[in-house]
Amino acid sequence: MSLSEEPESKGGTLSTDRKRVQVERAGSPVPSCLSMKSDRSMDHPLRFRGEFTGDQRVLQSLESSSLEEKSSDTLSPSKQDLTDSLERDEQHNESIKRAQQELKTHLKKKFEYILNPKGFAVQGHTTLLNEIYTELYITEGGSGGVNNEHEVRQIETASKRQTTQETPILCNDIFKPLPGQEKRIRTVLTKGIAGIGKTVSVQKFILDWAEGKANQDVDFIFTLPFRDLNLKKERAFSLMQLLQHYFPELKEIKSVEGDEVKVVFIFDGLDECRLPLNFQSNKICCDKTKSSSVDVLLTNLIQGNLLPSALLWITSRPAAANQIPPDCIHQVTEVRGFNDPQKEEYFRKIIRDQNQATRIISHIQSSRSLDIMCHIPVFCWISATVLETMLGKVESGDLPKTLTEMYTHFLLIQTKVKNLKYRGSDETNPKMSALDTKIILKLGKLAFVQLEKGNLIFYEEDLRDSGIDVSEASVYSGVCTEIFKEERGLGQEKVYCFVHLSIQEYLAALFVFHSCVNEKRNVLRAEESKPHSGRVQLSELHETAVDQALLSKNGHLDLFLRFLLGLSLDSIQPLLGGLLTQVWWKFFQRLWTESRSQSIEKTVQYIKEKIKPESSAERTINLFHCLNELNDNSAVEEIQNSLRSGTLSDKELQPHQCSALAFVLLMSEEVLDEFDLKTYNTSKAGHDRLVPVVRNCRKAILHSCNLSEKSCEIVASAVQSSNSPLRDLDLSSNNLGDSGVKLLCAGLMSPNCKLQRLDLSYNNLGDAGVKLLCAGLMSQNCKLQRLGLGWCNLTEGCCDVLASVLRSPHSELSDLELRDNELQDSGVRALSAGLEDPHCKLQRLG
Repeated sequence: MSLSEEPESKGGTLSTDRKRVQVERAGSPVPSCLSMKSDRSMDHPLRFRGEFTGDQRVLQSLESSSLEEKSSDTLSPSKQDLTDSLERDEQHNESIKRAQQELKTHLKKKFEYILNPKGFAVQGHTTLLNEIYTELYITEGGSGGVNNEHEVRQIETASKRQTTQETPILCNDIFKPLPGQEKRIRTVLTKGIAGIGKTVSVQKFILDWAEGKANQDVDFIFTLPFRDLNLKKERAFSLMQLLQHYFPELKEIKSVEGDEVKVVFIFDGLDECRLPLNFQSNKICCDKTKSSSVDVLLTNLIQGNLLPSALLWITSRPAAANQIPPDCIHQVTEVRGFNDPQKEEYFRKIIRDQNQATRIISHIQSSRSLDIMCHIPVFCWISATVLETMLGKVESGDLPKTLTEMYTHFLLIQTKVKNLKYRGSDETNPKMSALDTKIILKLGKLAFVQLEKGNLIFYEEDLRDSGIDVSEASVYSGVCTEIFKEERGLGQEKVYCFVHLSIQEYLAALFVFHSCVNEKRNVLRAEESKPHSGRVQLSELHETAVDQALLSKNGHLDLFLRFLLGLSLDSIQPLLGGLLTQVWWKFFQRLWTESRSQSIEKTVQYIKEKIKPESSAERTINLFHCLNELNDNSAVEEIQNSLRSGTLSDKELQPHQCSALAFVLLMSEEVLDEFDLKTYNTSKAGHDRLVPVVRNCRKAILHSCNLSEKSCEIVASAVQSSNSPLRDLDLSSNNLGDSGVKLLCAGLMSPNCKLQRLDLSYNNLGDAGVKLLCAGLMSQNCKLQRLGLGWCNLTEGCCDVLASVLRSPHSELSDLELRDNELQDSGVRALSAGLEDPHCKLQRLG
């Protein structure tokens, strides 16, 4: 397998003999980033054995002539120079070949092993990546914008995807054009939520190259994770100095640039980047020998000013993907989680007892929230860890059903395994030791402080800010291998992180909860971060957390809030043993004036009250997840009963009931065939709460709903979502305005858009609005077949651009409705000319 379309060389490995020697050419008449120093800025590529170009035949002839002049005691100066040049080329070729083999050996050793997914049974045990790797599909597509949802919400949407309708891309083919694509792909941006498999896919790509299995037309692969580059933000390097710093194998190589040298750079973890990446203001740098900051080197590499022939692969969580300008990205891909068959395959692969595997799969499927989370490979591993350990020890009814229960059991299991390994403690001891508590709370503080800052990776200064010194961190990572990791970067600097974002969110919630219960502190309020002599009530902490989560624009506290609320339940308290049990008793007896059940009831009522006025449909839906975590499903059950009885349409729904309905419909495993917003008897505010349901239907009818700009954003998000089943959208009789049309246009241009029918009739779009829309209609990604633009106040002024759409080879339009617009004869003539174009696919013009 190869990155290019050219056949691979025989033998499967790259031979430096295939490189050809490059003779010096005349300098460029105009300086450029490619050849500012003519040939002196380029190293000589290598030579194919037995294959000569015209220039090489001249060189061969000269060399032969020089050898035949036996009567000469010495070579002429020009011939001597030629001989020296050939010798230098051979030395350079040998250096490249040697460096390549050393790099392959190094990368193979680095990436051939991975932490065993059953590592909870044998701490620190690794296994061959090739033995456990399951190919995760990477699909083309990306909205080009930021998805302002928590990643758990994104995976909830992804759980309904139809993978059979999308083109999968194997990781080894990441730079290969898709069928029908002619563009050269230089830079690929791969998105995916935390724990979905981006880094493992990168490791497999590198390992297959190093082992000679794939992409053997590539000479060098340089993996430069952002977490390592962060540590060099204050230093200056030339590009080669930077590469030689991280890859000593290149010490004899002056340059990796040349027409016959193929290089791949992999920048993993854009979301972990702490460099400014100032694409607008950074200086242009075309000289690979010039020292610059790492930030400047990166922006110029990505923009193509440095090493324009190099290929770049960047991975990122969705929220950080927009740091790279769209014009620098040639293909956007997305790593998907497991679908249902893959989930089952995964559990059966890592659980040897197939009867146990069947019981675990059945239990996961019985809980919608757990089933959705298992689309994330890391959560499958957490669930397998917990459920396999618990089966046979507890009744099936006592197995964890909520996220908080699952993560609490996971924490306890890791603590027990650690104690068995390091201290020989009794596994059946239900209480945490003082050392266990100390470690967990210090890690919890680190998790909370860094979650507030939005950081998933940490350095020594971050640890010190949370009261953890470096020696402690090494101990913690050693005894909590499956929770907290200490890694060595490319330069052997230490980098720290939690195994997964959700574990960081859980520990952050545990720290906040413990601070309230044990230390009478509400750390969510800056003015109350110190211990109080007065009483701190749990409901007050909950209310503060709910308010802060609702203020978040991207929902980054949504899962943290679920965990914080879930930790209050009776079912959790016995599990936390030494961490909370003794304090709970003192807490009830001396500090609180309310019982725990009263506190939780107050929290439930507070959340329900917040649901009523809260205007953000996305944040409201998370509040129902919070009620679910508190085991209160009364509002949802009321809606479900009405749906089952068919009485829902008979009564007027309040906005909070609409939020409950939206939650029920979005959490349903079934995709709606049709969602007609007007069939629900409610107010304008209620309709706005229901708009997110467009993400879970094939046909959405939003006729005459007076959509707000926020609602337009939700609809546009659904149109360009890679998981959306939406094919038919009716937006007629809405005053969309230019802002709404622009959002729709962006959706139509998205490679994810699968919309086939769009009705915009009775919208006062005018010529300007249609011209905006046509930019999306002419996109090669637009799959629209039927478009309704009747009664849109159009004139002949928009007909030329509509005719251009008809002539476009990318247009799939077969049905166009334009009735009751003032197009005039000149407009009709323009459209007629478009109809005559051989590319026109239109069958009906009304």
